[in-house]
Amino acid sequence: MIGRTHGIHAEPTTFGLKLAMWLMEVRRATERLTRAREVVSYGKLSGAVGTFANVPPRVEEYVCAKLGLDPEPISTQIIQRDRHAEYLAAIGIVGSSLDKFATEIRHLQRTEVREAEEPFSEGQKGSSAMPHKRNPVSCEQISGLARLLRSNVQAGMENVALWHERDISHSSVERVILPDGTILLDYLLAKFTEIVKGMRVHPERMRQNLAATHGVIFSQQVLLALSKAGASREAAYQMVQRNAMRAWETGEEFQSLLLADPEVRAILATAEIESCFDLGYHLRHVNAIFQRVGLA
Repeated sequence: MIGRTHGIHAEPTTFGLKLAMWLMEVRRATERLTRAREVVSYGKLSGAVGTFANVPPRVEEYVCAKLGLDPEPISTQIIQRDRHAEYLAAIGIVGSSLDKFATEIRHLQRTEVREAEEPFSEGQKGSSAMPHKRNPVSCEQISGLARLLRSNVQAGMENVALWHERDISHSSVERVILPDGTILLDYLLAKFTEIVKGMRVHPERMRQNLAATHGVIFSQQVLLALSKAGASREAAYQMVQRNAMRAWETGEEFQSLLLADPEVRAILATAEIESCFDLGYHLRHVNAIFQRVGLA
């Protein structure tokens, strides 16, 4: 399939690499959540200002052990809220990753692209007014709800700064953002799992889009070939860009334009130009990437 930068066709890639990238991000998310759970799994019974004026430290240690928590080494009337902020940040990052994945599917499902799309069940309505529509509503929902998770991170950060040994400005906020954040993340993870399991992929459309720009996606190879053959970088760039822009504007094949360009032909032979349009050149290291991430 075509890789895109700034939303514009760049160079060939594979759909498998895109999914492998998601997998690695999910692995990091799992590790991040595990660490955040450890950071927040502390308890305290150290009294009104953390001096153990009410009970000795051994009572706190006993109770925390029973609850599966570590005793907070030092606290005030509360455990400091940087721990909770880190936990919420981890949740927010996972939400942002899901938003990223969902946004990618939304773009790929656009009519002009149509390389992949979220599941569309039999009898489902895409639009109440336009029966032909297959809208990426589930992915849009994920993108929208991920904003709530990110907003919870901001609230968690605001909760870190409290007056002296405590105030309760954090308390009312946490009654909302902690349960809602964890429940919502669980929902989004389940929802996106369903999307991935039922996702429709259209390889033929990917091949069509690869060819849609008339070969200009191989411009870097031509640039390098010209430079290697002795042309200056500036001159090579001008030659390649001139022909690429013409291909964009007229729909002519980039390779044909290069073969007909006297300035290019003075430097590169026919076989050298044709070799620049080898799709395998771009994908020759794909298996090595899969090996690096443990998928091959």
